[in-house]
Amino acid sequence: MHKDSKRREALLYHAKPTPGKIQVVPTKKYATQRDLALAYSPGVAEPCLEIEKDVNNVYKYTAKGNLVAVISNGTAVLGLGDIGPEASKPVMEGKGLLFKIFADIDVFDIEVDTKDVDKFIETVKNIAPTFGGINLEDIKAPESFEIERRLVEELNIPVMHDDQHGTAIISAAALLNAVELAGKKMGEVRMVISGAGSAAIACANLYVSFGVKQENIVMFNSKGALRKGDPRVSEMQAKYATDKEYASLGDAMLGADVFIGLSSGDIVTPDMLVGMAENPIVFAMANPRPEINYDLAIATRKDIIMATGRSDHPNQVNNVLGFPFIFRGALDVRATKINEEMKKAAVVALANLAKESVPEQVNIAYGETKLIFGRDYIIPKPFDPRLIAEVPPAVAKAAMESGVATAPIADWDKYREELLERMGSDNKMLRLLQNRAKTDPKRVIFAEADHLDVLKAAQIVLEEGIGQPILLGNRETILELKAEIGFEEEVLIIDPKTKEEEERRNRFAEVYWKARQRRGTTLLDAQKWMRERNYFAAMMINEGEADALVTGYSRSYPTVVKPMLELIEKAPGVSRVATTNLMMTKRGPLFLADTAINPNPSAEDLAKIALMTAKTVKMFGMEPVIAMVSFSNFGSSKNEGASKVREAVAYLHKNHPDLIVDGEIQTDFALNSDMLKSKFPFSKLANKKVNTLIFPNLDAANITYKMIKELYKSVSIGPIMLGLEKPVHIFQLGASVEEMVNMAAVAVVDAQEKEKRSKQQSVKK
Repeated sequence: MHKDSKRREALLYHAKPTPGKIQVVPTKKYATQRDLALAYSPGVAEPCLEIEKDVNNVYKYTAKGNLVAVISNGTAVLGLGDIGPEASKPVMEGKGLLFKIFADIDVFDIEVDTKDVDKFIETVKNIAPTFGGINLEDIKAPESFEIERRLVEELNIPVMHDDQHGTAIISAAALLNAVELAGKKMGEVRMVISGAGSAAIACANLYVSFGVKQENIVMFNSKGALRKGDPRVSEMQAKYATDKEYASLGDAMLGADVFIGLSSGDIVTPDMLVGMAENPIVFAMANPRPEINYDLAIATRKDIIMATGRSDHPNQVNNVLGFPFIFRGALDVRATKINEEMKKAAVVALANLAKESVPEQVNIAYGETKLIFGRDYIIPKPFDPRLIAEVPPAVAKAAMESGVATAPIADWDKYREELLERMGSDNKMLRLLQNRAKTDPKRVIFAEADHLDVLKAAQIVLEEGIGQPILLGNRETILELKAEIGFEEEVLIIDPKTKEEEERRNRFAEVYWKARQRRGTTLLDAQKWMRERNYFAAMMINEGEADALVTGYSRSYPTVVKPMLELIEKAPGVSRVATTNLMMTKRGPLFLADTAINPNPSAEDLAKIALMTAKTVKMFGMEPVIAMVSFSNFGSSKNEGASKVREAVAYLHKNHPDLIVDGEIQTDFALNSDMLKSKFPFSKLANKKVNTLIFPNLDAANITYKMIKELYKSVSIGPIMLGLEKPVHIFQLGASVEEMVNMAAVAVVDAQEKEKRSKQQSVKK
């Protein structure tokens, strides 16, 4: 993407539709005068008086217990350096966003306009009563050490400078596992650290607490190895200063077991790796360019165990694995601080999680057949849904055992359930979907690329590595629009109506005519239809000239679906094509079917729609829990509409007993597990969280999904086509750019799945 275009996109993202990335949302009702009287005057006086009696009641009656301050003075921002407090605010808002989406922690970002250590500390102490915890961010060393040390000592809430400790905690977990895999011992490894800033010091300190000997660590800054007696070596660095002579970084790495990179890109050469000990451990964590290129490193040493800070290589050391969950555990026991025991507990929890069987959802997201503990998997993936249930409890237990917890947890099973429930509002599905698409991008036709929003979507799909767009439409218009939005990358543009495409049109027409000549289609008809982009695009898919197709932006759904159903065969064993919409709701992902094609499906059709939808739910890495919804509950009405739903459920129970499905059932009972368990404990859905709703007719499904989308601003992906042999998906008229990008990702994943099934069938034959 052109630099100016990328810059414009980043600025627009932060400016529109509302400036910034976070906002305050009320958690209580406020519609009536009675609500407002309780929220403010006179009702608010009651909790104020209770807190005056016992200050700990502030956790009972206010948001303090789930509120963290992200505080900075902007002196060491993201490699941008000292840019000031106002300029640092977008970064602090971004940190708040990560706290919320990964651990459901609310954040106020606070930018402090002072570089004076005492004034900064005084400011933070004065506002501390507002918060349950404080995350210090982007404060330059060595001041950051003093600020954190004093705030930890002088405040009675958790304080952590993530820049210092985040990388240390995540890399320590990776190191424990890497040392084990290398057949070595923490107390025996010799380590070279490139970098001597706050993160490097924190890493070294934590490694030492896990058994690495201080005398076995050599630390380098840009001037060379830290030397004893050098006045430029700070008090914090002094413990890692050496009296040995090292001519260079490469000299120090001779025979070393571990290299830790926290400095700058491309400073390690293949020869340096060759000189390291057997089974070398290399954590090249400089971003965006590691100290040595990953591919170069693994080509140089086949026995290497390597990690980087990048998401496009195995073993990413990503701070988001740590800080949200550490604060979550600390807040949940009202810890007075985040101590070393709690940090070490997080390390061990992360290290142990990497050794456990990986959920299929994670395998799918990363395009892996099966992630298994080993050289390419020494630390959990950021999208692993188990993190929220594993790391906070470990941190909370350590807080309790070390005596800093003021609200200990008694029921750990209940606590884990609460943690998992918190993530119902976190829609990781989009990240999982796009990440999976990126593992094996496919050629995607955008059949209406001469519309600005469609072209924008295609540009994003290309730049994000989701797929390789093929643009259909008027060439001149597409080129003009590309120039307008700074879409400079070369992509295939096809205008089906031009003379240049005559040979391909005629070839497609011949194939189409032969397939439909006994259904009233003439060759002339076929040739005429091939000038129409949706027919042309469908034939490109059939003829293997593209892998997936998305269309429908500018035309009504029935108009667009017609050529697809005419040209694209149904998948083997499928007699009825249908659609489902994936809705990103506050309670988690929810699939709705059939939202676009079948007006009044029969009982048999409903059963088939349920089975096809279940297959799609599994494609997204989830276990389908299906409610067949109606206006009645389990035979309470003999109406024909309810009866057909009941018949469909009976068929599924008989022929697919392992499928978790039940009904007919009203939607509120399906979505409210407590109501369902209370009234219908016999149901297969009891004690389950429903993630799929099958509706009795098109009216109900279509109205419901559009109502959810508009009323609650839920992200909708779909309608996703079910039952076609090829990956063809149709937008709703006027779909947004985001919706089209998501649908393209679905099309790519669909193509991946169909390719996989085809290969499996070929092997069986």
